Amino acid sequence: MGGPAGAEAQGTGSEPADEGPWAVRSSARAPEIAYHPGRGATARRGPADPVKALMHRHRDLCERAVDPLEIAAGLEAHGLTDRTAARYRHRDVFSLAEELYARVPAAGRSAHTHHHERPGRDREARAGWTLTALLPGAACLATAGALRATEGVLGGGARFAVTATGALLVVLGLRLCLRAGPLRIPAGTGGGTLYVCWLLGFAVYGDGLIDQVVSGGPDGHWTAAPAPLLGLSSALAPAAWCAHLFAAHARRRLAGSHGLSDFGARVRPVLLGVVALFLCATTALLYLAGLGHPGPGTGLTGPAALGALLLLARLLAVHGFPEPAATGLAAACAVEVAAPFLVLAGRLPGLDLLARPVDAVVAAAGPGGVAVLACGIAASGLLVHASVTLTRASAHASA
Repeated sequence: MGGPAGAEAQGTGSEPADEGPWAVRSSARAPEIAYHPGRGATARRGPADPVKALMHRHRDLCERAVDPLEIAAGLEAHGLTDRTAARYRHRDVFSLAEELYARVPAAGRSAHTHHHERPGRDREARAGWTLTALLPGAACLATAGALRATEGVLGGGARFAVTATGALLVVLGLRLCLRAGPLRIPAGTGGGTLYVCWLLGFAVYGDGLIDQVVSGGPDGHWTAAPAPLLGLSSALAPAAWCAHLFAAHARRRLAGSHGLSDFGARVRPVLLGVVALFLCATTALLYLAGLGHPGPGTGLTGPAALGALLLLARLLAVHGFPEPAATGLAAACAVEVAAPFLVLAGRLPGLDLLARPVDAVVAAAGPGGVAVLACGIAASGLLVHASVTLTRASAHASA
């Protein structure tokens, strides 16, 4: 015991042998890996320092982060949980992220420290994306008003030109709305544009198509219903604000949480409240659109379910989950496409069984029941998925 080994043992006291960075001991945090904010960069840390190993593994993340919350979100995205954080002598991922943030040299993130909140600039940005979110609804309202005012005055070709011009303005306004603000998705992320176009087209023409197919058609043109499109395009502004409120409240919940499970429990009611708020706003806009353009297709349930589906899909895509968003939209499209084909196939000898599900839906809820079923089930599935994925800290790393 008097040799070098004994001297080393005497110098370290009861320090256990190095068991590697993933070792778990039942004793209290060892002094050599305990974090004390008051110590300088030269504080002694023994070779068995698991936090140091983790810091080297995620150095880029720690250097880019502007606060410990981004490190916590990044660690969670790499699969680290509160239970795993115990291996690093921390009660949760958040306290571990605070130590990593403090131990990484400040010079590594000096270029990012100028991006903190600027109230004046934030207000200007909000005003900007709010105005762009109003453009599609304004263009759609102007087009519908022009067509109604010129009914019986302009010929078919002129009315088609007005409709095409209005549709182009709506599309341009929609592109501007979705390229900035809370509804913007990362570059290169598929947004399911074709799915959205089909769903909106079915909202306008679907009720007439289903009605004709079930009654023995189709035979000729079917009546378009402009009210759903007008109400949904006007709902883009509430959608943008709901997405903004969700991101802002989630960020505040992230700052006040003490663990990943705690954050999930705090942000889940926010998600449900935002969806409920959007549904209320969309239903009111659809009701007003139906008053201005009465006729077929003025039911509220189907377009409202479609609005909820589009909002949830966009929220998932914005926060880094485009695949489930596209899956939900594709599922709704598949049901709407299958409905008329099942009815037509049911007319063949011996295949009448295929048309019975659609006939039952139409008998119970009318032609609009197909859209209600398709969009309602898809929206419910995305809501369940969002309540799991959007309540993770990693979904709000750059919120």
